[in-house]
Amino acid sequence: MTAIGVDVGGTSVRAGVVDSHGAILDTARGSTPSGEAELEDVICSVVGSLAARHEVNAVGLAVAGFVANDRRTVMFAPHLAWRAAPVADRIAERLGLPVLLEHDANAAAVAEYHFGALRGARVGLLVAIGTGIGGALLLDGRLFRGAHGVAPELGHLRLVPDGRPCSCGKHGCWERYCSGTALVTTAVDMLAQYRGRSTALAREARDAQALTGRKVAAAARDGDPIARRAMAELARWLGEGLALVADVYDPELIVIAGGVSESSPLFLDAARDHYQSMVTGAGHRPLARIRTAHLGDDAGIVGAATMALDSA
Repeated sequence: MTAIGVDVGGTSVRAGVVDSHGAILDTARGSTPSGEAELEDVICSVVGSLAARHEVNAVGLAVAGFVANDRRTVMFAPHLAWRAAPVADRIAERLGLPVLLEHDANAAAVAEYHFGALRGARVGLLVAIGTGIGGALLLDGRLFRGAHGVAPELGHLRLVPDGRPCSCGKHGCWERYCSGTALVTTAVDMLAQYRGRSTALAREARDAQALTGRKVAAAARDGDPIARRAMAELARWLGEGLALVADVYDPELIVIAGGVSESSPLFLDAARDHYQSMVTGAGHRPLARIRTAHLGDDAGIVGAATMALDSA
């Protein structure tokens, strides 16, 4: 049996045909539009292109937003157009296939638990760092969703009082300091401080709209001093955020997933040091192991498809 998993993110819609072993057999993608109807058009388009080439049994949508416990409705999505939207039913009607919704970090955690870095964890936390931050908590392999399906919404924990404005309406959210978009913001701020200094990143940033987190990370790998400072700031905020979360959940294992995790050699060791120094009771308690996801940026696709197959 196969299913199509779709990772609906703030910048792109990525879909893949996934088999029962978690292998991705084929992929398609599109850009995330700003409108609700347009977004559903893109989803149906990428799924339709794959379904035309493969026999599939179900569709799973991994969504960067609040998904109701019945997994039919998107209640709220900071980076997407949906508000109290019966997305699963609308997409299912258009495609003629069973459709299941899941929070994107939950989907990634399920994939990593079955096929990757979270295997065997009794209390496992996944932190997905991409456009924003998503979180998922697994207790003996079962997702903890909270009373209404929105837990744990880690990206919008306020780390910096009166800090950077966030699309959720608050200021100082964790994801405004530790995400791909935050990395760009930090780099631009630092470039303004070092105005006139000629570096590879400074030349790249002449078109600020074209600067991306991947470009900042690439510059850091090449030794650009400002890019390295920006990565160090991301490491600091990752460590401080993980310390806060560990105080609440006390996980045995934390897995860093999402697009930013691809650059983990640039920041993960420093983030571990910040975490170990900031967690309450440092030096007098067991610390969570921190590792990167095995499935990379495909974890949401694999998890959404796996859960859709299980429910089909």
